[in-house]
Order: sequence, then C-alpha cells, then structure tokens
Amino acid sequence: MRLKGKRALVTGAAGGIGWASARALAAEGADVALLDLRWPGFGGSGALQLQSLGGRGLELICDVTDQQAVDQAVETTVRELGGLDILVTSAVYSDRELFHQADIAGFRKTVEVSMWGAFWCLRAFTRRLLELKLPGSAVLISSPHAYIPMPSCMAYNMAKAGLDMMGKTAAMELAPHQIRVNMIYPGWTDTPGERKFFTEQTLAHASRELPQGRLMKPEEVARGVVFLCDDASDCITGTILSVDGGSQLPWWSKRGTGDF
Repeated sequence: MRLKGKRALVTGAAGGIGWASARALAAEGADVALLDLRWPGFGGSGALQLQSLGGRGLELICDVTDQQAVDQAVETTVRELGGLDILVTSAVYSDRELFHQADIAGFRKTVEVSMWGAFWCLRAFTRRLLELKLPGSAVLISSPHAYIPMPSCMAYNMAKAGLDMMGKTAAMELAPHQIRVNMIYPGWTDTPGERKFFTEQTLAHASRELPQGRLMKPEEVARGVVFLCDDASDCITGTILSVDGGSQLPWWSKRGTGDF
C-alpha cells in the first residue's frame, strides 16, 4: 500500500495503459478519478472495480482537448476525493497516414489529444497544487515515437516529441515546489488501440521479432507508473523511464543472423 492516502487522476482511463494504471494505483491504496470520453469503464464499471481493490473510484466524462472541461474535472476530483496528489496522462489518439496525404482533421486531433490534452491536464493539476501549496507527481505516457521518425505517424511523432519537452520543462519549473514530472516510454503494448492499425495475425507475427518475443502488457507499463508516483522516488523528476521489453534496442539487426 505504497500510495495509501494519495488521490490520483488518470486520463484515457477506460482502457489500455490508462485503465491498467488506474488499477495499479488503486491496488497500492490510492483513490482514483477516471477520465475518459466514454463510460462505463473497460470491462464494466471502473469505479466499482477500483472500490473492490479497497480505494475510492470516480468516473468522469471529459474531453481532454477542452480546457474548461479539464479544469472542471480537476476541481471535481479535488472536491470528491478530498485533494489531488497524482496525475497520469494516458489519453491518446492517432491516425496513420503519409503527412502529404493525411486528413487534416485527423492530423489535428492526434496532436490536440496526445499533446494538448496532456498540457491542459498538467496545467490544471499544477495550478491546483500550487494553490494548495502541496507536492505532487505527474506521469505523462509518452512514446519512443518522440525521437524515432516512424513513417505515416508524423502527427503522433510530433505530439510525443512536444510532450517530452513539455514534461522536462515543467519538471524544471516545478522542482522548487516539490512537484515532480516524469515520462514513460512504453514498448509495443497489447492494447485495444493497436487493433485500429493491425490484425491479430499481424500483431502475433510482428511481436515475435521483438527482443522478448511478445508485446508488452498494459499492466507491466502500469508498474512503472506506480514506481514514479511512489514517494520513495522523490529524487526522480524530468526523466524518461522506458518500460519497453527492450524494443528500443536494435532488434531489427538480428534479421538474417539465423536467430529468427
């Protein structure tokens, strides 16, 4: 129960890494507000499932690209849970098209959700903590796309690169206030969102070439979230934690060596 008494806000919490992070935080004693565009939560009522782990759960419908809606969600979380100590931004959207052929509406939505959504949440979280003169920890779910120029992913690449610099700058500005900001790079993770781009057959075949021979599980990424939110990690800020199963290693260089 490393997070007993903590209050957390998790975006993109209806599925994938967001939902896994919410469960992991609750399992360590935190009360958790779940933000997403849709409810009930992944697999049923998210709040009830968190309560079964021993903490309080709160479901909020919120579009993270709407600044006023985010501000209101933070205020509701503080009022209902009695405060706020932790922020996890996992809300994401991505279209994959060559940039010169991309639908601009989808291109903009990718940046607005994946970068601006995290910004509005981090801003509202920070302003509330500064007002209350409280410490805190924010974890932004980023991606190796921030520095690997994957084709057909320009908007997502741009958003994650911007998110990394956002987090590092915020960490610099907030260190005197004991508010920590860190990022996590997940590896290729088995989430519902991957089915937007790949078939089950493609995922199964491609994952075998990864260093560990499989996709990451959302729960494995969530362990990194808990680690960064733990007060025992109070000297860690402005850093990027890779929880990726070695996927940033040059696994592609093994092709043709007889290892596959």
